[in-house]
Amino acid sequence: MSWIRFKWLYFLISALIIVPGIYSLIRWGLRPSIDFTGGTLLEYKISQQVEKEKLEEIVKKIPEIELYSLQQTSQNTHLFRLTPLDKTKAEEIKNKIEKEFNINVEEARFETIGPVLGKELLRKTVVGIFLAAGFILLYVAWRFKDKKFGVCAILAMFHDSLVLLGTFSLLGHFFGVEVDTLFVTAVLTILSFSVHDTVVVYDRIRESQKHFPSASLESLANKAITETMVRSLNNSLTIIFMLSALVLLGGETIRWFAVALLVGTISGTYSSPFTAVPLLVVWDKIEKRK
Repeated sequence: MSWIRFKWLYFLISALIIVPGIYSLIRWGLRPSIDFTGGTLLEYKISQQVEKEKLEEIVKKIPEIELYSLQQTSQNTHLFRLTPLDKTKAEEIKNKIEKEFNINVEEARFETIGPVLGKELLRKTVVGIFLAAGFILLYVAWRFKDKKFGVCAILAMFHDSLVLLGTFSLLGHFFGVEVDTLFVTAVLTILSFSVHDTVVVYDRIRESQKHFPSASLESLANKAITETMVRSLNNSLTIIFMLSALVLLGGETIRWFAVALLVGTISGTYSSPFTAVPLLVVWDKIEKRK
């Protein structure tokens, strides 16, 4: 089958997914959690159902406390995102809620991160992503003895990164989804998964070049995609089934981490044969014309 014949269709599909995400990133950006901004997360289990608006009113009346957001994670569980607090202030919030509604409140989570640590974590995250990309570029270029392979693999990797970042920017704007350290873990995991799948296809192209030195790169690329397609789908579907189960049945704390991995896995499965390889073929044609 001539997969590469539809390369412009693949690029169009990628553009239709990436462009809205880039627009969202520029317009609204990502919604950072307290891991990056600093603050306190308080999660309370309340013995009976209370309206979210009433809880917000109570917390806002307490001096020296600023409420960033309040999210109802389950029927009677509420997650407060506030300015950095000590344990005394957290107890004050708990006591106020119990007194106001005459109910029992159980503290399920208390986390505080200072703004200095948040900024340091953000800086290290950006540096880590660029270091990973640089090392992958150098390794792939050296392994295949051609910079085209390395650059196209990195472009496909950034394709997956933009899909993931754009998706979470849209989720953050419309559904209040925040990015935290688990999201960073998901991004770095997806970068390696994307390149791993791409290297498998590239390696098949390189092996075919040894056996068919006179064949065009496009025909070898078609052959490589056909030979690796079933393997890639089988490998990816096992991961997708597991992540889908985590999204549906996993706890609140790991749900969006699983969603990030799921989006990245689907994007990585697509980008390896339909972004990395077509880019390589287009570059090769341009190079030969010159």
